[in-house]
Amino acid sequence: MNTIKITGAWEGCLKNISLEIPKNKLVVFTGLSGSGKSTLLIDVLYNECQRQYLEAMAFQGINKPKVERIQGASPAIVIQQTASNRNPRSTVGTMTDVYTDLRMIYEKLGVRTCPHCGSVISSSSCKEETEKKGNDFYVYMYCSTCGRRMDKITRTYFSFNTREGACPACEGLGKIHSIKKERVTDESLSLEDGAVRFFEKQYGKYQCSVLKKAFAHYGLDQDLSVPAERFSREQKAVLYEGADSSAVKALFPDREPPKSVTQGRFEGIYPILWRRLAEKNGDTKQLGEYFDVVECPRCKGERLGEISRKVTVRGIRLPELSLFSLEKLYGWVQELRSLLTEHEKEFVDAYLLDIETKLGRFMKVGLGYLSLDRQILTLSGGEMQRLRLAAALDSELSGILYILDEPTAGLHPRDTEGLLAILKRLRDMGNTVLVIEHDVDVMAGADYVMDMGPGSGKYGGEVIAAGTLAEIMQQSASVTGTYLQNPQPGKMRFRAPDGAVRIENADIFNLKHVSVEIPTGCLVSVTGPSGSGKSTLIFQVLAKGRTDAQQNRVTGLEQFDRIVETDQSALARMKRSNVATFSEVYTEIRNVFAGTEDAKKAGFSAKHFSFNTPGGRCENCEGMGYVENNMLFFANTEVVCPVCNGNRFDKGVLAVTYRGYSIKEILDMSVDEARHVFADHKKILRILALLQDVGLGYLQLGQSLTTLSGGEGQRLKLAKELIENRGNNRCLYLMDEPTTGLHPRDIEHFLVLLDRLTDAGNTVVVVEHNQQFIRNSDWVIDLGPEGGEKGGFVIFEGTPEAMKACAASVTAKYL
Repeated sequence: MNTIKITGAWEGCLKNISLEIPKNKLVVFTGLSGSGKSTLLIDVLYNECQRQYLEAMAFQGINKPKVERIQGASPAIVIQQTASNRNPRSTVGTMTDVYTDLRMIYEKLGVRTCPHCGSVISSSSCKEETEKKGNDFYVYMYCSTCGRRMDKITRTYFSFNTREGACPACEGLGKIHSIKKERVTDESLSLEDGAVRFFEKQYGKYQCSVLKKAFAHYGLDQDLSVPAERFSREQKAVLYEGADSSAVKALFPDREPPKSVTQGRFEGIYPILWRRLAEKNGDTKQLGEYFDVVECPRCKGERLGEISRKVTVRGIRLPELSLFSLEKLYGWVQELRSLLTEHEKEFVDAYLLDIETKLGRFMKVGLGYLSLDRQILTLSGGEMQRLRLAAALDSELSGILYILDEPTAGLHPRDTEGLLAILKRLRDMGNTVLVIEHDVDVMAGADYVMDMGPGSGKYGGEVIAAGTLAEIMQQSASVTGTYLQNPQPGKMRFRAPDGAVRIENADIFNLKHVSVEIPTGCLVSVTGPSGSGKSTLIFQVLAKGRTDAQQNRVTGLEQFDRIVETDQSALARMKRSNVATFSEVYTEIRNVFAGTEDAKKAGFSAKHFSFNTPGGRCENCEGMGYVENNMLFFANTEVVCPVCNGNRFDKGVLAVTYRGYSIKEILDMSVDEARHVFADHKKILRILALLQDVGLGYLQLGQSLTTLSGGEGQRLKLAKELIENRGNNRCLYLMDEPTTGLHPRDIEHFLVLLDRLTDAGNTVVVVEHNQQFIRNSDWVIDLGPEGGEKGGFVIFEGTPEAMKACAASVTAKYL
């Protein structure tokens, strides 16, 4: 078969559609956000390909998607933006194994100083021996000058994730945390009035009750209504360090600490924060206001122990190499190869070849500006996806179905050409490449385009046009085609700024002592090639708002009540968190259901309509609607719960309806659909309207946050911020590529919301590559001229119209 034939697909919003997709072609699926592209390609096609493949290998019990039949399926690989690694120890170098190859090179060619005679010796010229001690083997080497024996520095010593290699002070993280004591407490207040900032509501009452018991245990005054600054030294020791701390034991040497919480075993403010940080693996995203992250004073941020961080290859140390951009590292590896003797090449040739191959692929997908030490959790969804795409290119397989979800996310238009070349290479190797994409250049380079719609959610789910880009532009049914025939023009009248925020001498990462003014009361786009320093300038300098330093100084923030950051970091790692719970509309919906006559007769309260607590949920699947199916050597699959049949709640709760809908049916609705059902409830309506305003009307209320793209997650965070802010504050909004995942028509609607925010006196600063968005900004700050070490300069400041004439700007060429 030369096509993949899908017959009768009705998953999600799909309208029982049938279609044929040409094989061994590059096919782009486009259409409005929520029109069914991901549902068709990932939930239906990819899952059915996996099911057929695994069942052919005698793995049974895999859930069939809602599709009558798929013919011509192939083994499939999906590369999405979600599910990035959140471990702070994971870096670009470790994830790609380039750092592993370098560790081997440093083991084989490393030059060090003999600890006995001080001579400079090379690993490749020293005699080695291995000795067994117990169950372990130890490798030693002999100095070629004095002949004395020493430990050989092996690849393990060059890993910051091992006990042997990591700096003991920071345990290989390169940074240490310190508590910002002034942010944790306000001692002018009493504990009952909120002296401890994270002691909120019931949690605060509980902690105060335990603290009182601790004070009683040690014979201290238990009055918590006085300002904390009036506490005695002993009271403060218990409060800050905990009832079982060494500080308290030193003050009360003759008294045993309390053995339980009921006796007053108060944990202490600082131990509570350290425990919370440990539970989050050192990720300060949610605890950032209470912690400072500073460079480790012992290793100066280099992560490795003292011995291994001093070893050199051709005069350069491994921690120095980790700071190189991938592009610069590629040049170093090629130079190293040219300088090696034939004998040295025998040791490392395979590792050099592997590094060169991998780096070449990373540069082709526009990631040459990244460095090996860049933490994975700081990458955008698009960067993560392109890293995985580059890994897929190591394969020489053919006959594979590749499905990619917006691979141009976070990519400067200049780099799209290189990405297209890679997708075409995958196709030319005999593979079928299906891409979900809104980028016109990718559509133009595709063999075939399928446009889905005509609307979002229940108004989508159909293939409304198909053909080349030129052909769909002539089809009146195509939403994408008709938009491209008459694209929205850029803004002709620009807002005048009402002030400015000034950044002075910014020099973090690759920024070259940048000083720039950001006009307030405007919609500002910060543009430039990938890796040019945009996110660093806005999220590492501006957002931190330092006024007390010579470098990275920010002035003018006092005119704002709040700074609101919405970046692309993951919203939640728990599958239980969904759109309804995150936006807090679910609390209101549960109250509506609890208020119905049927609920009152059955004795149901709002908690019975929660899938997160026992009471009304199905306990077999604990309210998830599915159970995990262990596939041994494959990733676990999700199977519909056999007890509730995917309905999440028990029969009694499902029997309660509001306007004819059960709580499960409400969770299955899109935001757009739910708005009609709850038209009489102002609180619910306000939340749903704001979700629509940020372009998320197509999302299901019960959709797990783990399935959202970086752009969707960011817009949801913005919506929540608007829900909580009643408009009384003047805010500075900082956003990182919020248009990711948006169709050009949806971007129009999103721009209307941002214009509304700006007209209300707020300032919106957006890091963006999208040309439609840039054209409709009031002001543009363009960084460059390139990414990585060749970036970090301000190339242009002014209106989008004036920018078009800037010859030095790469971005201007695409406007």
